Amino acid sequence: MNSKPETDPENLRYHLALSLAPKVGPGIFKAILAYSGSARGFFTLTKGKASKIPRVGDKLLSIQQQATSLLEKADELVNLSLKKGFKILISTDPQFPSRLKMQEDGPVILFTQGNGDLNFERSVGIVGTRSATAYGKAITRKIVEDLLPYQPIIISGLAYGIDIEAHRAALQVGLPTMAVMGSPITQVYPAVHKKTADQLQETGLLISEYAPGSIMVPGNFPARNRIIASLSDALIVVEAAEKGGALITAEIAYSYNKDVFAVPGNLQSPFSEGCNQLIRKMKASIYTGPNDIAEALFWSKPGEEKTKKPILDLNGRDEEDTAILKLLLEKGESEIDQISFLTEIPLGLLSSRLLSLEFEGIVKSLPGKKFKLLV
Repeated sequence: MNSKPETDPENLRYHLALSLAPKVGPGIFKAILAYSGSARGFFTLTKGKASKIPRVGDKLLSIQQQATSLLEKADELVNLSLKKGFKILISTDPQFPSRLKMQEDGPVILFTQGNGDLNFERSVGIVGTRSATAYGKAITRKIVEDLLPYQPIIISGLAYGIDIEAHRAALQVGLPTMAVMGSPITQVYPAVHKKTADQLQETGLLISEYAPGSIMVPGNFPARNRIIASLSDALIVVEAAEKGGALITAEIAYSYNKDVFAVPGNLQSPFSEGCNQLIRKMKASIYTGPNDIAEALFWSKPGEEKTKKPILDLNGRDEEDTAILKLLLEKGESEIDQISFLTEIPLGLLSSRLLSLEFEGIVKSLPGKKFKLLV
């Protein structure tokens, strides 16, 4: 881990205490922090001032009256962390993952264990069905092996099937790997993966937003998928049924504007339906090899000249190209229908202009008929 300064112990206590309060999810917690300045500040607010906090009703005001018991629970967790060797990170801690801070629904507290860096340079999430086929497992190993020259951290969920195969493949080739858990940090689930969980901590991490001692419920696992999506610079879905956790993760990553890839599969296999569906709906690009990731994220291998983004130069461009580029510069990314409406360029001509700009390497097409600037 890096050596950035740690959080003040009192701030940690109050932050942890507020996160343990009933019905205080990430959204409400962040609303409280935005109004109060800190978790500690919330507990010292008058009832009148506290009632003005957006999304905080009378029932939540009772949290202030529970301060003593909540702080006791926080102290117990801090002591347990010292005993068990896990770390508690609050969202204001310098070591808290910057990628998670970007998301409105990101966790406000993390429990971590291991020697990896939470603010890694590159990351690839790999997810898929728990009922992985021999083909799916082999493809997962191949993906991880091919990514070795780029040295990303491999992120997955420690579940059966594709997840555990991704972690084990990373360990085998020497890449760090992170397991985002739907259970408390002290309770590896499924238990048969504990050996892998122990091994990956040497260079990677276990992380969870669920406090040790909390009850593990089925809803934890879909919820943790947003963390996998957030932490992944690119997400690859290897095998997925028509419904399931892997598709949830892909949908979330897509909503976060992440680069999502899917491995196409046999049309007669139920565990290819999800991947093929993502590709059909243009919510994922077809994964054909590591170059797909490198080109999307402008990665270069060690020793290679770093891939540079093209420079936007509007000089000498015709009226249509200039209008398109200025719009994308302002919007970041837009659907083709919106570009046509705002620039008043007919769809037929617009499609041709966008294709030319894509060949130049200035514009990139995204799933969902969207386009963005590569500058």
